[in-house]
Amino acid sequence: MRALRTVIFYILLGSSGIIWSCVSLLIAPFLAYRARYRLVVKAWTSFAVWLAKAVCGIRYEIIGRENIPTTPCIIIANHQSTWETFFLSAMFEPTSQVIKRELLKVPFFGWAFSLLKPIAIDRDNGKVALQQLTEQGGRYLKQGCWVLIFPQGTRVDVGQMGKFSRGGAALACAVGVPVLPIAHNAGEYWPNANWLKRPGTIKVVIGPVLEPNGSDPRAIVDLNARSQAFIEKALAEISTSNAQCEAIVTPPAL
Repeated sequence: MRALRTVIFYILLGSSGIIWSCVSLLIAPFLAYRARYRLVVKAWTSFAVWLAKAVCGIRYEIIGRENIPTTPCIIIANHQSTWETFFLSAMFEPTSQVIKRELLKVPFFGWAFSLLKPIAIDRDNGKVALQQLTEQGGRYLKQGCWVLIFPQGTRVDVGQMGKFSRGGAALACAVGVPVLPIAHNAGEYWPNANWLKRPGTIKVVIGPVLEPNGSDPRAIVDLNARSQAFIEKALAEISTSNAQCEAIVTPPAL
């Protein structure tokens, strides 16, 4: 049953993505940026999150919504699946996301994405990538965009953290903008290494904003460490909470 639901989900998601990209390519160039974002990104990613719930039973719970600032800042989140990309892009409007520049060449999706304000970086050249992030990210923040960064760079399996790059912290320190750390356990229900979806409730934990303490290298290391510490602690608390819930609902072996 899970396999059938997952297949149906991917068929609907893929077909809707192609159709929506074609519609966006026809309409979006004539719209102002915010209206374009709502059409190209928010509408479809909101649909994707809803589709995951309706077909696969993947719900979500937000903890710490009151910590979201009134003005855009840099969002730093852990990366376990595709779900959080959809969810965060729909929740924070408009959002500029750090992506590999090769993604802009993907038919339909990449073409539509290029109509927005992605921070397309060259990941093969770390120094150039950091310059691109600082320049483009700083410009978009001034224009009222949230900047979404996954410091792990790629999806990481549940229970692992991987390398936590300093790009987001470096941008925050360079432009004097705070970081909003966000942790989630989407990989438990939308796993990275398995195409099957699992029903359940994703917990999204939004922490208090973290202010940079300067712009020098030590300030960057400090801010990055604080961001990572919050996410690691939140993930540990989510894991403990889920384990306690499973212990309550699972009957003892006879």
